[in-house]
Amino acid sequence: MTATLDELPPAVRTRYPYRSRFARVNGRRMHYIDEGPPDAPPVLLLHGNPTWGFLWRDTVAPLLAAGLRVVVPDQIGFGLSEKPHSPAAHTLDNHTANLVALLDELDLREVTFVCHDWGGPTGLGALLTRPQRAAAVAVMSTWAWLDPSSSFHQAISPWRTMHAPLVGPYLLGTHAAMPGRGMYLSVVDRPGFVGRGRDGFTSVLPDPDDRVLTWTWPRSIPLGHPSDITAERFAWLEDGVRGLELPATVIWGREDDVFPPDVFAARWHEIWPHAEGTHLVTGRHFLQEDSGAAIGDLLADFVGGLPGSGR
Repeated sequence: MTATLDELPPAVRTRYPYRSRFARVNGRRMHYIDEGPPDAPPVLLLHGNPTWGFLWRDTVAPLLAAGLRVVVPDQIGFGLSEKPHSPAAHTLDNHTANLVALLDELDLREVTFVCHDWGGPTGLGALLTRPQRAAAVAVMSTWAWLDPSSSFHQAISPWRTMHAPLVGPYLLGTHAAMPGRGMYLSVVDRPGFVGRGRDGFTSVLPDPDDRVLTWTWPRSIPLGHPSDITAERFAWLEDGVRGLELPATVIWGREDDVFPPDVFAARWHEIWPHAEGTHLVTGRHFLQEDSGAAIGDLLADFVGGLPGSGR
């Protein structure tokens, strides 16, 4: 397993030129980067499945140029963080608790939480657990409720078939379908992704045993069935986010077919009528691959306009 950013292939390393840092969170080794002035407002960039901090590589630079502190963790199971091989390690509650532990370890205050994909349920859960650490929140192609569920996730083919008990470990574990083919299909500029991004995701998941989270985490997506293992947690999340009065912004890929903006971005505005946006950018589900720098500019403007920012 690659231990630090310095050990990545040179073509990947040059696109994510930061210093590796590690924290112990609930007994696990979590990798993160922490760049910018330590006393500046921190922006916490949170990824989902099957990505890691590298997804935010083009977003980091505009935030640093704006004088902000940028913290980008790799969720346990991804990137350069420890990769438990037991599916039991990868519950939504465990991943949320890992982010809470990182917030406490770094003593982050006045944080802007930026939540994408599973970074939404985990990051928002951490925010609700440590509300005193939060200054603002941004959501991107994510959700925090039971209904509506995504028609993409409801579909038998390819999603539910791909995550069936035997098919999931075979396709996503043995053959690494998610960081390769799955991400390729979820960006707009596919040739650009092949040339600039794909190797950054496949290179950190070379071992089938290290890909456990890519096929176990999707099974926690609630689909409105009695067997949903996270129904109680998502009910808690929706109730909690409805009570938040933090400054908020909504950024979405206009081509997103996993969480279509007319349904899911609109739902965030129903929950937070005060939220900025929706700021639509070029992008499907992994919108950072197409519009990473533009997202960084939007976030820099948002954080710069927060009360007490000096702007």
